[in-house]
Amino acid sequence: MKRKTLFTVALIGFFVAFIVATLIYNVERDDQAAQLATANQAALLRMHSPSLGPQDAPVVIVEFIDPACETCAAFYPMVKQLLAANPQKIRLVLRYAPFHKGSDQVVAALEAARKQGKLWPALETLLANQGEWVQNHAAQPGRIWPLLEKAGVDLQRLRSDMAAPEISSVIEQDLLDAQTLGVRKTPDFFVNGRPLPSFGYEPLKDLVDQALRAAK
Repeated sequence: MKRKTLFTVALIGFFVAFIVATLIYNVERDDQAAQLATANQAALLRMHSPSLGPQDAPVVIVEFIDPACETCAAFYPMVKQLLAANPQKIRLVLRYAPFHKGSDQVVAALEAARKQGKLWPALETLLANQGEWVQNHAAQPGRIWPLLEKAGVDLQRLRSDMAAPEISSVIEQDLLDAQTLGVRKTPDFFVNGRPLPSFGYEPLKDLVDQALRAAK
């Protein structure tokens, strides 16, 4: 009986130690990620990055996005809801992380649409109709043209602008910054420089709520 009790106590002790070690590891990992983001503020915010919301908003969400990413398409409406629920308080800054095959060409098309003032309608149209131009997690850039035309984009001008060297520079810089910040998946978020403690909408909302409370 004593042996069984000792075994039970040892087992409980093992699980408690495991849980404590896991919590410490997660805290240390989050602290390291936050320190990394703080040390690389330039990598978070670039002058070339498109944004939604007031420039002086107290809360800034930086999102690394891949337009061919299914999870990005699912998250985008929820991020827009956060902005709509907190008018004048949140700014969304878009960074590109075209990790999927062919996605870099789609990003180039979005940046070319931006030259026409059509970035956001183009992006939202592509995300909403992602199934029409993404197959087996790979982008099919040739299929985006009808969708972009529906979004009001001048396709002739867009095809010409896509070759602009500044567009390829934007993509290269964003990918370098993603690497610097340890971004390996999309979407990935930073709220006022802080990375998500864990992936998901609720952790994002909690981090935004904390930043909003701190800004009062």
